[in-house]
Amino acid sequence: MSRTLTMRARTAALCLAPLLAATGCGSMPAAETPTTAPAPVTTAAARAFPAQVLAISIDALNPRALTKLGRDSVPHLWRLLDEGAGTLNARSELEMTLTLPNHTGMVTGRRITASKGGHGVTWNDDRPGTTVQAAAGHPVSSVFTVVHEAGGTTALFSTKTKFSLFDRSWPVGLDRSLIKEEQDAALVKAARADLVQRDRAFTFLHLGIADQTGHASGFMSPAYLRAVETADALVGKMLAAIDNHPDLSDVVVVLTADHGGSGESHSDPTKLANYRVPFVVWGPGVDHGDLYAMNATYTDPGSSRPGLTGPQPIRNGDLANLSLDLLGLGPVSGSRFDVRQRLDVTTD
Repeated sequence: MSRTLTMRARTAALCLAPLLAATGCGSMPAAETPTTAPAPVTTAAARAFPAQVLAISIDALNPRALTKLGRDSVPHLWRLLDEGAGTLNARSELEMTLTLPNHTGMVTGRRITASKGGHGVTWNDDRPGTTVQAAAGHPVSSVFTVVHEAGGTTALFSTKTKFSLFDRSWPVGLDRSLIKEEQDAALVKAARADLVQRDRAFTFLHLGIADQTGHASGFMSPAYLRAVETADALVGKMLAAIDNHPDLSDVVVVLTADHGGSGESHSDPTKLANYRVPFVVWGPGVDHGDLYAMNATYTDPGSSRPGLTGPQPIRNGDLANLSLDLLGLGPVSGSRFDVRQRLDVTTD
């Protein structure tokens, strides 16, 4: 993070101090299932943040698809890479390369295995009645929780009903949740309108068309590559909204994926095609460069699959605490990835 952005972030945090004290920000709530609706957040409170964060997950985005298709076919994803700080060699969760476990890691900053402090979500389908807290066996906070407690509003837009897990787990932290099963274009239309009309501190957008097509036709197949092109065009619509609305000039995009994929599946967590994912940050205060070159405390893993001890690669689970750092907020309570918020997106 640049010195300017960091100073703005810390100033905003100081300005929010009375609000944080009133809401108990930074403490783990005793329960994550309140029965009352959250009070509306004023525009003034939301405007106190130094940025707005738009987190985008392109389900099953194999980095090889970007290099194979090139800038002409996926110009918007390459724009993020060419103008922002990124890598095509980040890693998924260690234990599993499945959608719901990895996305739960993205919003909690935790590993998967519950007995080792993880979030415990090991299933990958829609299971009504389940919560992350029940899976972990104890209260689990999230990026949604932290932002809401700091006086900001949040939103989730997803193309898979299994993401209803987040509604049940953090009903107060999520101010808006919209799920349109396998309707990426309709979902992006709604997400774009919300981005323009609302002053969200944090928005999470999940696009599933590449994963859906990969399962039907094979990952890295011609059909899959066309689906990646479609996802790129949808990301372009979000970027166009940012470009064309002055009120969105402070939006920082954090884009990653839950897993890659090759052949007919992505379930084997020991295969490079499955555990290698992109991780890109773009927006004001973000410099252009390779994230590993910018961060001496992270180690480019090459083609290896590092464990959770020793030198660490950039992981999709870094998304939660990096996003909170961009917002001038501390890490998710109980998180593991980027818990010291040292992932730097500048060349300073």
